[in-house]
Amino acid sequence: MPSSRDPDTPRGAGDAGHRAHADYTGGVYGSMLAASVVIGAGSLGSFPRTELVLLLLVTSLVFWIAHVHAQLFGERLAQQAPNRRVVLRVCREEWPIVKAAVPPAAAVAVSPLLGLDVPGALWAALSVAVAGQVGWSMAAARRAGAPRRLVAVTASVNLLLGLLIVCFKIFLTH
Repeated sequence: MPSSRDPDTPRGAGDAGHRAHADYTGGVYGSMLAASVVIGAGSLGSFPRTELVLLLLVTSLVFWIAHVHAQLFGERLAQQAPNRRVVLRVCREEWPIVKAAVPPAAAVAVSPLLGLDVPGALWAALSVAVAGQVGWSMAAARRAGAPRRLVAVTASVNLLLGLLIVCFKIFLTH
């Protein structure tokens, strides 16, 4: 039986699983990316806070563009060329990658007001990124209709992954 699915709509776009993936997977991924950027930013130049804020935001934008490109051309090119509506929808769906970098960047930006030195700002950004990773994963599980136990499991797994990133930071700086 032929499908009545709109060829511009990705497979599974109507189900809760796809929406949760589209809305939150990028947030979890973007938070992990932000945490990794913070770890890799150990030796910044003469304006470390400004450079870290820019590095977080620009890196997330580059990864967002890469994800949009992969979604549009990796998945859809075989079917048909994407139109403007599809491009805009994919851009929106992948935007959480960028949104996830904003809180860690904001933590760095306000760190002088909190009396934090540069290492303190790095730890604040890393903490915010890990908290974001856990939060995005819990939101995805809730939006997908997961039972509380599964929400707790995904939060725990993401917290463990975040703590693994923290362990790398400790290992790399000592």
